[in-house]
Amino acid sequence: MRSVLLTLLSFGAFLFFAPSVTLAGEAAATMEAMKGETKATVEEAKGEAKAKIEEAQGNKMKAMGERAKGKVKAAGERATGKVKEMKAKTE
Repeated sequence: MRSVLLTLLSFGAFLFFAPSVTLAGEAAATMEAMKGETKATVEEAKGEAKAKIEEAQGNKMKAMGERAKGKVKAAGERATGKVKEMKAKTE
């Protein structure tokens, strides 16, 4: 009797807690994707701000370089966010 009760309780606990663990992984994955996108937006904005400063000083080539650097850094942050998202989904 006791073993049947323990089996039922452990099975019930598994059914109750398993979905919450899965949802926690999804939430973590979504959070990592959002952080990556936010960091990418920040890097792109930094590049654009530096480019505006260079344009104001009359350096069009440096401005283009700053924009390009901002876009490359933003792409890197997006990729890092995707990798972390995938890693969180598999955990």
